[in-house]
Amino acid sequence: MSLLNQLFNRGVFGAKCKTSLNFAIARMKLLQNKRDMHLKHMKKEIAQFLQAGQEPIARIRVEHVIREMNLWAAYEILELFCEFVLARVPILESQKECPRELREAIASIIFAAPRCSEVPDLLQLKNLFGTKYGKEFIMVSSELRPDSGVNRTIIEKLSPASPSGEIRLKVLKEISKEYSLNWDSSATEAEFMKSHEDLLGGAKQIHRQDSVSESRPSQQGHTQSLVSREAEVLPAEATQRLQKLQAQNPVSKNMSSSPKLHVASQAPPDTRRDQSDVMERARAALASADRATAAARAAAQLVNVSYGASPAVAAEGKSTNLM
Repeated sequence: MSLLNQLFNRGVFGAKCKTSLNFAIARMKLLQNKRDMHLKHMKKEIAQFLQAGQEPIARIRVEHVIREMNLWAAYEILELFCEFVLARVPILESQKECPRELREAIASIIFAAPRCSEVPDLLQLKNLFGTKYGKEFIMVSSELRPDSGVNRTIIEKLSPASPSGEIRLKVLKEISKEYSLNWDSSATEAEFMKSHEDLLGGAKQIHRQDSVSESRPSQQGHTQSLVSREAEVLPAEATQRLQKLQAQNPVSKNMSSSPKLHVASQAPPDTRRDQSDVMERARAALASADRATAAARAAAQLVNVSYGASPAVAAEGKSTNLM
């Protein structure tokens, strides 16, 4: 009974495998023909952008062209692998393990199956090979483990990574040459040769933030020393005026005991903004002191003038009384 089951299953595997391989080959040929027309249209658009001087748009569109070209090349290789396996299906049926000469073709089909969604027949082949050789065989090829046997070109063509600047520049030059364009590629070369640090500034910004955070304590100390020096260099005359006003006005005495202490008490060591506020307050206090001193002097002058004029007025009054 078991022998009959093996014979029956062997025949079912061979028939399903041939059917899926034939469908996959036909579908990939059809997709290649469609992509040929699509690629010609896209290249023509890029040539028009280059001719019109719209190079930034052409740089973006060329990435899609490269992906389409890579997928077209991958389909061509997979088509050859499917034809190779199709011609050796009887060998697969007769052997329990995967033959060494078919390992690369089968592993490449398994790897490409989930990455080529337009060819669902590859997924059916993957399931058939998984049923015959086990899940571990499928995992080794899908995850690209050591000795997986997947074709290197298939891995590169189906990679989701963005194409390099050299490849994009090469394709743009080929398009310009194909359409006989007199295109100056110097600006595009300079743009493609920029490193990611120049384009995004990530590493430089992080380094700059680190240097700023390291130099901040020294800057704070330097600012504090400048504040203290400026407070010490205040004119002696202004200090004397403040002391006179303190004797007359107790409020001003409490507000400005001494410029140096006032600045030291008002300047927190954390932020530079508070230190500038302290300097402005000290200068405002000195200005108010100057204004108060000037007002006091003006009042004293008025008093002296009034006292000096009073005797003359009294004399005039006496002379009028005598007459």
